[in-house]
Amino acid sequence: MTRPNPPSRHRPHRRPHRVTAHTEPSRGHRPLGDGRPLHLIFDADDTLWDSNIHFLQAEAHFVAELLAAGVGAMEAVNATLRQRELEIIKSHGYGREPFVVVMRMVAAELAPKRARQALSAAVERIAAQFLERECALLPGVEATLVELSARHHLTLFTKGQPREQLRALERSGLRRHFSHVEVPAEKDEASYRRLVVAAALDRTRTFMIGNSPRSDINPALRAGLRAVFIPHPHTWELEHEEVDLADDRITVIVNFRTLREIF
Repeated sequence: MTRPNPPSRHRPHRRPHRVTAHTEPSRGHRPLGDGRPLHLIFDADDTLWDSNIHFLQAEAHFVAELLAAGVGAMEAVNATLRQRELEIIKSHGYGREPFVVVMRMVAAELAPKRARQALSAAVERIAAQFLERECALLPGVEATLVELSARHHLTLFTKGQPREQLRALERSGLRRHFSHVEVPAEKDEASYRRLVVAAALDRTRTFMIGNSPRSDINPALRAGLRAVFIPHPHTWELEHEEVDLADDRITVIVNFRTLREIF
């Protein structure tokens, strides 16, 4: 999934528990289908390929440059960065290009006059590298999609900047496995309901597969779908929410390859 509101399987017999994006579930899963084709909807960022680690590294370099320029305490820098990021998401959406806008905005706002030129140049260096970094496929993704696409209907449903996400998809070599690709501005309950209607999906035979509780799992469940949650260690903090393990429509797996066993 791509980076934004913090708020953050084993199913127990007696009472529901909750899991965050950092929980590692138990192993051992029963098949989720009945042998007939299912509709599997996939997130991209940090589900198919690494993404947020690039944001984290670009942000770390950016904050280091700000502190070296004498802008003040790290806490104040981080607070300004988060505030501006949330503002930019509202106007520009999610993605790398909006985050570059955030870095430029914060640098212009915080940089001492004597350091503005040097800091601006540093931001452009960080931005150029950040925008051009290729996203590495996560372990087992390609082989798993090859197998799943031979017996199920696969959709890619991932938010962000359409140009960025489609370019990443083409670079990945995975496009041929998906019968439908959509890049909505937001992945909320309403967007899943629109997808269900547009694609004439049977909710009981459709699974959303992703790493983000906030954008992949919880809104899909609210829209009546089933879900497979694959926690990722670098899921963006603003994508964390609680996942209700009492809901038997949720399956949690440790790695992507397990999809071949359950589907």
